[in-house]
Amino acid sequence: MSQVVDDIKPSYPLFRQEEYTDTLKNKQELFEEKVPQDKIEATFQWTTTEEYKEINFNREALTVNPAKACQPLGSVLCALGFEKTLPYVHGSQGCVAYFRTYFNRHFKEPVACVSDSMTEDAAVFGGQKNMFDGLENAKALYKPEMIAVSTTCMAEVIGDDLNAFIGNAKKEGHIEQDFPTPFAHTPSFVGSHTTGWDNMFEGIQRYFTLNHMEDKEVGSNGKINIVPGFETYLGNYRVMKRMMEEMGVEYSLLCDPSEVLDTPADGEYRMFDGGTTIDEVKDAPNAIDTLFLQPWQSVKSRKFTKNTWKQPATDVQIPMGLEATDAFLMKVSELTGKPISESLTRERGILVDMMTDSHAWLHGKKFGLYGDADFVMGMAKFLMELGAEPTQILCNHANKRWKKAMEKVLSESPYGQNSEVHIGKDLWHFRSLMFTNKPDFMIGNSYGKFIQRDTLHKGKEHEVPLIRIGFPIFDRHHMHRDTTLGYEGAIYMLKTLVNSVLERLDEETRGMGTTDYNYDLVR
Repeated sequence: MSQVVDDIKPSYPLFRQEEYTDTLKNKQELFEEKVPQDKIEATFQWTTTEEYKEINFNREALTVNPAKACQPLGSVLCALGFEKTLPYVHGSQGCVAYFRTYFNRHFKEPVACVSDSMTEDAAVFGGQKNMFDGLENAKALYKPEMIAVSTTCMAEVIGDDLNAFIGNAKKEGHIEQDFPTPFAHTPSFVGSHTTGWDNMFEGIQRYFTLNHMEDKEVGSNGKINIVPGFETYLGNYRVMKRMMEEMGVEYSLLCDPSEVLDTPADGEYRMFDGGTTIDEVKDAPNAIDTLFLQPWQSVKSRKFTKNTWKQPATDVQIPMGLEATDAFLMKVSELTGKPISESLTRERGILVDMMTDSHAWLHGKKFGLYGDADFVMGMAKFLMELGAEPTQILCNHANKRWKKAMEKVLSESPYGQNSEVHIGKDLWHFRSLMFTNKPDFMIGNSYGKFIQRDTLHKGKEHEVPLIRIGFPIFDRHHMHRDTTLGYEGAIYMLKTLVNSVLERLDEETRGMGTTDYNYDLVR
């Protein structure tokens, strides 16, 4: 079973050759004890019914594809956003391999992160020795200027104390006393990747400012702080900078991994590149205010900002779509006294023009939607601005307060009257919804492709195409460089949505002399 040198085939044409199909057939018949195909098909059809959906939604002890990741993943992304910072995970090596490959597959970039490789002995006796060796070796090998420490399940279950371990490591000389080592406890068995991001950001706030507030004065540096949250569209960091600079606003973007996750191929490897400086973090309490772009995931860090920095941490919603971007820019203008620039006003007008041009194609289209709390709320609002209907909305790790707020947003629009909001549910629940209350499209990350395949298997008329907006995007390239925030992000999302609708229309009307009565050249 070898390739022919002058006819190299990629995987799926290769595996459809007779020698491979025979091997697979023998494997199934001789070793797998495969259930008969008619039984598989009957079971599949049953899982598409209302009866099955009711059973599915009543399950309690099982999660199938949870539509979230674990806390340390978020803490690693947060750490990458600070200058010359090495993410360090106190736990097992396999966990860190998972975090790195998860980001590798999304960003198509190498991701720096180390582990102190806890194994069975550490699980019994504690991982302090691993911490001593790990911190010393990581600093010597990779020469960071800050190491940000988080934890995995193993360290949390046995109760390892990061504050004590890091303090002891410094006391015994494994790293210098003044070497920056913020930390966060990030148990994977509670919360999600957004919780981990929030915990690490609050840990960095605490490390650099908690005991250094005596000379701080709110508003004294004339800046505003912008906190992006767990943000994996690198274009969103750039668009926030551009909008602030076009308004002439002095700002600090607190956590910016856009350069280290998008380095050029110019012959030089950069383990560290860009990022928010330590000086900016230390100066952050002197800002006029700190705006959290994803407030539903920033609970601990917003509380710290209010209680310790004594800033209002003014409520803003994620600036997705027209209305939310308007509100965000007007709040920035109010806080800083800077007018919204002519360039942004023009950009807004272009978005409105595009919305008008595309309205006829998006009006009344139904969308299923899943993802993180702030993203889902922002996307649902934007869909309704376009005249589209977000009919099924799912966020696994949102709370009841978010659900109530989401339902209020939906109730205020005629396009949200028939929407369902689900929290604590996973993508297997979402699959049931796609069969029993079929929308025209679903919006979410790459994992939705399996749901699209399942709906297609029932018949072309049941297929729910996936529009890939969210995290992670594993099966398409370079989408992480796009933007979803501001008017620019709305322009990108509008283009993606309407062209998905038009591509679907073409697909449905390609039959020559049969369905091509609507196969038009001009849309």
